[in-house]
Amino acid sequence: MRVVSWCSIAFRLHKLQSRSIDLLTVLFSTSEAELNKTKTMLLPALVLVLMLGAWAQKKAPLALSQSTPLPELHDGDFDHFAVDLPGNRLFSTAEENSKVLAFDLKTNKLIRTISDLKAPHSMLYRPDLKKLFVVDGDLGEVKIYETDAYKPVGTIKLKKGADASLYDPSTKYLYVVNGGKDAHLPNAYISVIDTNTAKSVADIKIDSNDVEGMALEKAGPRMFVVIRGNNTVEVFDRTTRKLLATWPLGEAKKPTAIAFDEAGHRLFAGTRDPGKLIILDTDSGKVVSSLPAPAMVDDMAYDGDHKRIYFAGNEFIDVFQQHDPDHYDLIGHIPTSFRAKTAILIPELNRYYLAVPHHASRTAELRVYKVLP
Repeated sequence: MRVVSWCSIAFRLHKLQSRSIDLLTVLFSTSEAELNKTKTMLLPALVLVLMLGAWAQKKAPLALSQSTPLPELHDGDFDHFAVDLPGNRLFSTAEENSKVLAFDLKTNKLIRTISDLKAPHSMLYRPDLKKLFVVDGDLGEVKIYETDAYKPVGTIKLKKGADASLYDPSTKYLYVVNGGKDAHLPNAYISVIDTNTAKSVADIKIDSNDVEGMALEKAGPRMFVVIRGNNTVEVFDRTTRKLLATWPLGEAKKPTAIAFDEAGHRLFAGTRDPGKLIILDTDSGKVVSSLPAPAMVDDMAYDGDHKRIYFAGNEFIDVFQQHDPDHYDLIGHIPTSFRAKTAILIPELNRYYLAVPHHASRTAELRVYKVLP
């Protein structure tokens, strides 16, 4: 039987620490017979475990700073966030609880609940109007609230299945995915809503019944759309509303989340089957890299200040470091909770917020992470 040295154990620990695996389990995975032969080597190995654990903790890119319990919520997913920085508020859609929750960004406490909804998915907050636009999939509409008293002040009718949305501050247009499979229609649509007039001005018909996230470039007219039904990203001209290009994502299926590094000419797509981060060149549309990532991704953010990608999926947040446009490393694999896949990065506050749904004996909560250098 082979003799295990503390150096070999240390090597195994070093290889595993970047994936946030409990370092002590490596020791306990060594057979009893091997440990009996190497008792005198256990002490330095244990010391090394503690040193590596401390190093990993110091190097973690996110640190949990606060958790706000939400005991009134039952089982069911959250969807997306919206932020009101001037008013120090964060809004979250508790989709399957049929509520929008408003939190105080200074205390992270729940301050208001909006309940006259069915399945809220995504939101836009316009601080100049003090209005919150909430996309409700089951109602097939965008509901508008003035947020001093949280009163409804208008409705924009869409097709059922309304879900993801994207705001263009240059035109004040809100792009909303609706129709498709959740509306039992063969095609999804992206409706263009003028948020100044609260009216729909156009529809872009999509050659798929399953469409997810969107991203837009500021220096040009392009809008990038995740077409989950076709496993592609499609590129549209926001001015003409015409399709410019279709970019396949390879063998990975169910692309859902999207983020954009405009300065680096890189688009990031998150897939669910399997969980992957896929990096595309926005000049050519080619896939330049892909990395394993958590399952069930719903939200992904690019942090231009730290050159990182935050990828929220089932039970983990993965954080990837961008070394240059073509090279990325996993620097954080942070345990979270079941279907905790909805998150938002607020770079102005150096904070990352994660919605954790109620599941079994676990209470729903809002987790607040500090972004570390």
